[in-house]
Amino acid sequence: MKQHPFQKQVQSRRSPKRSLVARIEERRLRLAALDSTLKQLFGTASMALTYGTTWELLVAVMLSAQCTDKRVNIVTKTLFAKYRTLDDYVHANPVEFAGDIHSTGFFNSKTKHVLGAARRIKEVYGGEVPRTMEEILTLPGVARKTANVVLGNAYGVVEGIAVDTHVKRFAIRFDLTDHTDPLHIERDLMAVLPREDWLSFTYRVIEYGRQIAPARKYDTSNDPLLVIYPAAGKIFRV
Repeated sequence: MKQHPFQKQVQSRRSPKRSLVARIEERRLRLAALDSTLKQLFGTASMALTYGTTWELLVAVMLSAQCTDKRVNIVTKTLFAKYRTLDDYVHANPVEFAGDIHSTGFFNSKTKHVLGAARRIKEVYGGEVPRTMEEILTLPGVARKTANVVLGNAYGVVEGIAVDTHVKRFAIRFDLTDHTDPLHIERDLMAVLPREDWLSFTYRVIEYGRQIAPARKYDTSNDPLLVIYPAAGKIFRV
């Protein structure tokens, strides 16, 4: 396999005792090379969930946990026609609502979180989805991944990087983090990726995972990112 120019730069600087600064710089260079290729392949990638309002975006993202975007879009097409306003969710029957979202999985906890978020938004935030990270994280069932997606897509507020299963696997495979939990992975990626790429990066990685590198053994000969970092070709499930 032809050696990528990035590999030569890294090899020339490797030593048994690399400093933290040197390790971060190595990862920054690696990610720059990886993302350059991702931009060529998936430069127009964007969120696949469909929604009409910011509240519907929040609902869709919450339902997407452990569920495919395709399935969520099927469910929300009917759901958003039935529940048209925030008050419809505030006054929804939990048992009925759970049945409406049943096929997205974990429907009991999702029902509790979605309906709880609706009540809090109405009672505390005047019926508007919060615009800050600090406030949106007070909503039931909302962690940083959901918050990053909603804030970035609805308000253009970019406070971090949405770490879903695709981004987590990508970061570990390409040695961009020393951790396995989303919070630390996000921090590691924020340290080596330009802020202007934080929002769009997630969607390029998602398309890479869907179209080229699934979470199982696959034909690595067709993976252009392995020219940059061949070691990732030995790692699949993480």
